[in-house]
Amino acid sequence: MHPEDLRLNPRVVAASRAADIRGELARLGFPGDVRDLSPGRIGTLCVVLEGLTAPEAYELRSRWAASGGEVLVGGDPFAAVPVPALVSGSSELFARADSACPGSAPAAAIARAVRGWMSQPAPILGMAWGKRTHLMGILNVTPDSFSDGGKFADPGAAVAQGERMAAEGASVIDVGGESTRPGAPEVPADEEVRRVLPVVRDLARKVRVPISIDTAKAAVARAALDAGAALVNDVSGLHLDPALAPLVAERGVPVVVMHMKGTPRTMQQNPQYRDPVAEICASLRESLALAERAGIAEDRILVDPGIGFGKTLEHNLEILQRLRELRTLGRPLLVGVSRKSMLGKLTDLPADRRAIPSAGAGAWCIAAGADLLRVHDVAEHEAVRKVVDAIARGL
Repeated sequence: MHPEDLRLNPRVVAASRAADIRGELARLGFPGDVRDLSPGRIGTLCVVLEGLTAPEAYELRSRWAASGGEVLVGGDPFAAVPVPALVSGSSELFARADSACPGSAPAAAIARAVRGWMSQPAPILGMAWGKRTHLMGILNVTPDSFSDGGKFADPGAAVAQGERMAAEGASVIDVGGESTRPGAPEVPADEEVRRVLPVVRDLARKVRVPISIDTAKAAVARAALDAGAALVNDVSGLHLDPALAPLVAERGVPVVVMHMKGTPRTMQQNPQYRDPVAEICASLRESLALAERAGIAEDRILVDPGIGFGKTLEHNLEILQRLRELRTLGRPLLVGVSRKSMLGKLTDLPADRRAIPSAGAGAWCIAAGADLLRVHDVAEHEAVRKVVDAIARGL
């Protein structure tokens, strides 16, 4: 992770609708008269930068304009505080951003952001991205998960469910031994290992798809990897256990880094954001940097915005509406909306009756650029996936 990307947190915003750009300018704090600009002033792509010094922002504006683009700078040009900017132009201009503004750190950050947004990440565990969306089957072996707590606490039942999900089309099975529902109590590592180990061991022998271990604890991940797991799914984004990132690097396995505000015990205690997507991007960049420092190869990392983890209904909806912005990070995008409380708030349905709303939300995620969906109901999502992938990505 380039240090300038951590400082400037660039995000690509497609400029297809003037209303979207006005919303972005409002989030950046631009006054109303600027937000009423005509769509003709905005190019086919926009990149938002934060944390610019005023001199470099105004230098970027001058040099970018000379190349045929537009830069709107927010804040006081004479203030000593960082300022945001919205940079727009044609796809061709962004493709040559480095040469249009040679030696400019902001322009280099813009170029990296656009390359990440447009790139197709390399396959992970046999899952190739771009032609189709993949499904991660959720297998909770806990007594207290929010939608299926206790249903698969018996190892035999859990293994049978994992086999069923693999047969129904899951590309990976995610085994978790600790509930991360809001307010859930922490489970000791030895108890978590006791729950997941027999399931991971048997499934790794019985199914052809890789097994993921859903944990934030290095001790649990180590035991599961020894038993045959091939991927680590960490809801903390490598922040809770400092031993987890070095373990992932040592084993050379892929990892999912997810955004969570706080911990499962605290995350829903009045979560607030200035801009949820910008803050999630910044946090995931910190996770990517942490992974890099530990020696984890970038091409082994997936990112997850953490729907429902320290977010209100309004936050979750906005994140889903702006999901494509997260592709700026250049990594495969995993999204989990299956059976979540936001769907219950929208439909008044209990968790075990949210298969159809979950599939509807999943269809949106596929169309918005998700690479991997984490789901409970694999058969239903696989049927929806085939249709939406055919429409959005082509047969």
